[in-house]
Amino acid sequence: MVPKMTRFNHTILQVIPTLNAGGAERSTLEIASAIVKAGGRALVASQGGRLASEIELSGGEIIDMPVHSKSPFTILQNAHRLSKLIQIEGVDLIHARSRAPAWSALAAAKRTNIPFVTTYHGAYQSAGPIKRYYNSSMLRADCVIANSRYTADAIAKISAIEPQRLRVIPRGADIDVFDPAGVSEHRVNQLTKNWGLTGENPRFRVLLPGRLTPWKGHEIAIEAVAKLKSRSSPGNETEMTLVFCGGASSNTDYESALRALIDQRGVRDMVHLVGDCTDMPAAYRWADLVLSPSTRPEAFGRVAIEAGAMEKPIIAARHGGAIETVMDGTSGILISPGDANALANAIASIWDMSAEDRTVLGQNGRARATSVYSASAMCDSTLRVYSDLLAVGEQ
Repeated sequence: MVPKMTRFNHTILQVIPTLNAGGAERSTLEIASAIVKAGGRALVASQGGRLASEIELSGGEIIDMPVHSKSPFTILQNAHRLSKLIQIEGVDLIHARSRAPAWSALAAAKRTNIPFVTTYHGAYQSAGPIKRYYNSSMLRADCVIANSRYTADAIAKISAIEPQRLRVIPRGADIDVFDPAGVSEHRVNQLTKNWGLTGENPRFRVLLPGRLTPWKGHEIAIEAVAKLKSRSSPGNETEMTLVFCGGASSNTDYESALRALIDQRGVRDMVHLVGDCTDMPAAYRWADLVLSPSTRPEAFGRVAIEAGAMEKPIIAARHGGAIETVMDGTSGILISPGDANALANAIASIWDMSAEDRTVLGQNGRARATSVYSASAMCDSTLRVYSDLLAVGEQ
């Protein structure tokens, strides 16, 4: 475990395009809260989003700025805006979480002579010299944080970054929020009512959290459910409900395609699209099993950690961050990416387990989340990076 931080009386500016749902946005909120709790001041420059109010409730301050823009002219303007903000507010360190704002933050840090930190929340595609140059803003920091060993290895493959500038700080779950003991049956019942599942009492409940986008594996999950249904015999039909928990954002065509596939495969009574969820701990509490069958590697994949924290077994694709976060056979099962048959078999194997054996998988997941992947450990490690860089600047 990372030692707890001592008093932290610094002003930190985080820069992120938007503050909607996502791992980078949630990390921004968690770090802002940790800074304030440690005695510091947390500023966040962003276009805004639904997490902005939560940051303000935690004691952070939102600065409305068009840092989401990739326009070279706006990036230059944002560099000036950030420089002015740093000087007026007495910012000690700036931390960028995306490429376009990282260029603005880099220029502002150089102008004001303060430390600059970036976090890779995923590995970027580097096709062609222009793209590589654009991506390089993230590599020009005094410290580059990778959210998993998988991400760190991807960074090392595309750059000659010095090992001392690259730090692996895994994302984490708030184990106090994601705690089965803290989620009442009333919350679960209210959630299922909102989902339109009131009255259903399926023998086996499966949850796939994640926005509706092709690489999250929704189609694979539909095919797996269809395979399980086809294996059941008359009078012994499959009693299972699969919930896709996540919105389509602007990709409504993909949502329509999923609904069409559900009808085509004859599983409309088993698969439900419920949109965004405001109470994810209750969603995990509802489930017997959680899926993360992404068809391309997750840089980290917080679903596995949140599911584990809620003592739920997880089935995930065997690539990316899942190889680090899921203990195959101990907290869940890893399967070949894109393999609907393997997913169906894995679901069946956990379904066939006794409740006691599933409980053991969940308890193992909770133990790993608590010891390795807690949000508090992530925050402590990040604040320690800040303190180390600021101490160097004071020498």
